[in-house]
Amino acid sequence: MGQPVTVVQKASSNPGVVRFEINRSITGMSHERYASADDAVSDRPPDELARRIFAFDGVERVHVNSNVITIDTRGSADGMQKVIEDLFLHYRPGVRVPTEADFA
Repeated sequence: MGQPVTVVQKASSNPGVVRFEINRSITGMSHERYASADDAVSDRPPDELARRIFAFDGVERVHVNSNVITIDTRGSADGMQKVIEDLFLHYRPGVRVPTEADFA
């Protein structure tokens, strides 16, 4: 259940900066800045995304503005696009989907 996010990686003129544009806004009109995973204190989509991105080695900062995600990293961006695409997928293969009996 859920819907994958369409993600396009864009080139940056700054070395060590990776930028992704997605097909939905996850912050509305506001900017969200994270210097570490500890800054992601809520359960909102941008906070969850920041926690997942900081799990990659070398990530120094994450900035989210509407549908643009900018990541400062000393490491590789390999795998980050997949993490963003799967942000709103809740039931993956092998995960049992709850039924009405589970809530009775």
